[in-house]
Amino acid sequence: MTVSKSVDEGFSSLQAALDSIPQEYKEAVTIRIKPGIYEEKITVKQGTPPVLLLGEDTNSTIITWSDNAHTLGPDGEPLGTFKSGTLNVFAEHFTAENLTIRNASGPGTGQAVAAFVDAGYAVFRRVRLLGDQDTLYTGQGKQYYNECCIEGDVDYIFGAATALFERCRLHNKRSRGYITAASTPEGAPFGYVFLDCEITSGEGVSEVYLGRPWRPYAHVAFIRTVMDSSIIGEGWHNWGQPDREETSRYEEYGSSGPGANPEARAAWSRQLIPQEAAKYRVLAVLDGWHPEGY
Repeated sequence: MTVSKSVDEGFSSLQAALDSIPQEYKEAVTIRIKPGIYEEKITVKQGTPPVLLLGEDTNSTIITWSDNAHTLGPDGEPLGTFKSGTLNVFAEHFTAENLTIRNASGPGTGQAVAAFVDAGYAVFRRVRLLGDQDTLYTGQGKQYYNECCIEGDVDYIFGAATALFERCRLHNKRSRGYITAASTPEGAPFGYVFLDCEITSGEGVSEVYLGRPWRPYAHVAFIRTVMDSSIIGEGWHNWGQPDREETSRYEEYGSSGPGANPEARAAWSRQLIPQEAAKYRVLAVLDGWHPEGY
């Protein structure tokens, strides 16, 4: 099916297209989204069959909304972080390609999620995720991000899922911010893994941390990442809870660029040796799941 700003072609609303899928339908569905700015809050419900949201062009196909944690819901109460998302995914299998997903709430408005991803298996290819605080929530399951751009300022990639980011760009919008806030469950072999990514920043942005542990067993690994000068030498922050230094696993291998400073990194983080870094492969991290099939 097709979603378009043209009145003569398909659905005018992406949510209407999703809602039109019969509840009993089990086959994979592709929804082609024509260029345009779609101002709507989207939910891909639990029980939806495997769905692909396929835009024509990342820069011209934009889904945008502006809820934040303080926005009042229908009951008159603040939505909170977990209901602020522009795109909310609860389906077991989900893919998005060639899109921009934006929370336009703006800086200083608090937590405002662009993509709330609580799926079993989720794939994002060539997707821009734009926001400020809490841009991307990775709730559960296995998630794969390829050639995506994710921007924000505070904890802008956060959650418990095993998520692999390959050849992505992370863009820091504010000084003294944090890229990741992982809440990896105890015993999970992998949390966030960044392979061959790039970290950039706005003009004058500095003292940005690679991450801080939202929960005690946070795991984040940056493998062969090019880091600009916005990254603070210490690299990692303990969120004011020194006991999490004992349980969190913060790792790097082959970092380069002005922000790569292994000698200055927090003593409780690790620089991997080649044999350890070699274990960070797509199939190993995602426990045998190959995202190319979705």
